[in-house]
Amino acid sequence: MMDVLEAIRSRNFLVIGRVGMDLSPAPAGTAIEDATDLMVAMGGSSANIAAGLVKFGARAALVTRVSDDAVGRYCLNQLAAYGVDATHVTPVAGEFRNSLALYESRLADHNSVIYRNGAADFQMSVADVEAVDYSQYGALITAGTVFAAEPSRSATFRAFELARAAGLPIIFDVDYRPYSWPSPQVAEEVLSRAGALSDIIVANDEEFGFMAGGIDKGLAKARELAQTSAGIVVYKMGPEGAITFANGTELRTGIYPVTALKPTGAGDSFMAGFLASLAEGRELREAVLRGSACAAIVVAKPGCAPAMPDARELDAFLARHPGPRNAPQPAEG
Repeated sequence: MMDVLEAIRSRNFLVIGRVGMDLSPAPAGTAIEDATDLMVAMGGSSANIAAGLVKFGARAALVTRVSDDAVGRYCLNQLAAYGVDATHVTPVAGEFRNSLALYESRLADHNSVIYRNGAADFQMSVADVEAVDYSQYGALITAGTVFAAEPSRSATFRAFELARAAGLPIIFDVDYRPYSWPSPQVAEEVLSRAGALSDIIVANDEEFGFMAGGIDKGLAKARELAQTSAGIVVYKMGPEGAITFANGTELRTGIYPVTALKPTGAGDSFMAGFLASLAEGRELREAVLRGSACAAIVVAKPGCAPAMPDARELDAFLARHPGPRNAPQPAEG
């Protein structure tokens, strides 16, 4: 456990997974079908996490593929603007296209439309991850979407092997997106395999339930992973808060209630704030709460990567907020 935290305190992260373009109707509250103006921003879970970490003063490098076209170049430009190292972001030619997401900045009747057919990031290869010098980084982070298709799946498992050989802890956000996978059965098998190889696992109750074969078994699955392989497991329950398993203890924390503008971006922001706080040497409980505050900040603003706070914004939010609402006790599972 201490080795994992010491590695994170290097504040130098290698992040594997997609970068994409996000479009959202403006002003907030507008439906996609009624849109006449669109806000454009960088998206993609892994890129969002990387950008969030850099905002907190950490270093982050992304490993993925982008389309060899104007949208791919937009993504590269955005990574540069956020200060994310794109040395290992490689354009892929042909008919592969960058991930594109359209989502509304509203909660009621919220719509998200994701374009992932022939996705460029799924073309990340074993050669791509073998080109990385893992000794230059402190920890590896990935989100579950990278495992949804080949060759990205095999490449990421190879990256896990290389990271482990170099002494890097593996941090895994399960981030299950059904539309990316060939079947729930494949997803359950592959995500469970990735989870068993990870040192820190973050997922919501539905995702743990999915890995366990039933929503009622999710809490037991999270507890089992913490007891057998992972040093830290964060079991998120949305408005109910979170349970964090570490060192044989179970830490229960609440959320920071805000008036949400949209449901997207919370998980990426939580991960960035949580890891940045651990990297600063903060105690586990404080790190989870700071991650929860980051999630609250992002859902209350338009955009995902643009909405992620830096340390000054986070501290200002915490200073004026009455504190987290206590989490109810979940049903045992």
